[in-house]
Amino acid sequence: MLIDVSTRRREIEMELLGVKFAPLNTPLERRLQTLAAAAWIMMLVFGGFTSCVITALLLIYTSVVRYFLLVYLAWVFFIDREACERGGRSDSWILWMRNHAWWHYFCAYFPIKLVKTADLDPSKNYLLCTFPHGVLCTGAFGAFATDVLGFHKLYPGLRVRMLTLGQHFNMPLFREFVYSFGACSASARSIEHLVSVPGGGRATVLAVGGASESLKCKPGTYRVILKRRKGFVRIALKHGAPLVPVFSFGETDLYSQVDNPEGSLLRYLQEMLRKFTGIAPVLPIGRGLFQYSFGIVPRRRPVTVVVGAALNVPKISEPTREQIDEYQKKFIEKLVELFETHKHHYLPNPENTHLIID
Repeated sequence: MLIDVSTRRREIEMELLGVKFAPLNTPLERRLQTLAAAAWIMMLVFGGFTSCVITALLLIYTSVVRYFLLVYLAWVFFIDREACERGGRSDSWILWMRNHAWWHYFCAYFPIKLVKTADLDPSKNYLLCTFPHGVLCTGAFGAFATDVLGFHKLYPGLRVRMLTLGQHFNMPLFREFVYSFGACSASARSIEHLVSVPGGGRATVLAVGGASESLKCKPGTYRVILKRRKGFVRIALKHGAPLVPVFSFGETDLYSQVDNPEGSLLRYLQEMLRKFTGIAPVLPIGRGLFQYSFGIVPRRRPVTVVVGAALNVPKISEPTREQIDEYQKKFIEKLVELFETHKHHYLPNPENTHLIID
C-alpha cells in the first residue's frame, strides 16, 4: 500500500496546472533520445535563419574572420552554387554525419523502423516516392538521410540521396549541414541528373506531396497530394527509372496543428506564404523537453517506413500526356496496395483509417 501511495503521489506531482511533466526518474537514455529529436527540429526550423544572422554579424564585426568568410561566400556563389543539382557531396564527405551516434538516439526516440518488401536491382536507378510528407518527413529522414536503419544493408549496391527544397542550399553555413546528409535539391534538373547516372546504383528519395501536403497533416489521418503531381512520372519515363512507392506509417501522429481548415484566414495566409517562399509555415503542436502537453518537439510515436516493390517503366524520351497519365494511375494503384496491405500491421485503427489521395 505504501508503494502504491508513493507512486500515486509522483503521478500527481507530474501534472501541474494541466501540464503533464516527464517523470523525474526518466532514464538517461530516453532523455538523450528526446534531446536528439529536439536538436533536430530546432536545427531545421531555426538553422537557416540563424546561419544568415551569424554570417552577417561575422562580416560586420570581425576583422580577420570576415576575409575567410568572404572567400567561402565567393566559393559558394561561383563554384559550388549548383552542386545541389549535380548529385551533392561525395560519399566520403557524408559518411561521418550519416552514421553519427546522435542519429541512433534520434531514430530510437520514436522509434523509426525501415521495412523492406522487395529487392531492388542495384544496376538500375530508382525514384523512391515517399508519402505522407507529414510536418517534416521525419520517417523518411531517419530511413534515408542517415545510415542508422541500415538502408545500405537492406539494399546493397544502392546509394541513397534524399531531396529537399532548393532554398536550403542558398543559406550560408546551414547549407553545409544539409549537404552533410547527402541531400540534393528537389528541382527537376536535380532529379534528372540523379536518375540518369550511368551504371545505376542510385536511389533518389522524393516527397511528392511537398510542402503543400504538410498543411493537410492531422493525427490519425492520411491525406496525400498525388493526382495533380505528374512531373516525377514524366522524369521517370524520360529516363526509364522505376518508381518505388514508400509509405511512412505513423508520420502524421507526430504533431497536431493549430486548427487551419480550408477556407479559413489562417490557411489562406499559410498558402500565400508557401507560394512566396516555397516553405509551408506549419504551426505544429508537439511536446517540450520536460513536459508532454505543448512544444515543437515531435511526439514519441512509432514510425514505420515501408518500401514497396518497384513499378518498372519504359524509357520514352518524350512521353505523351496519355503515357504520363497511364503510369501515374499505375503508381497510384501500387501506393494504395502498399497502404492497404501494411496498415493492419502498423496502425492502431486500420479498419477506419483510409488513404485519401488529392
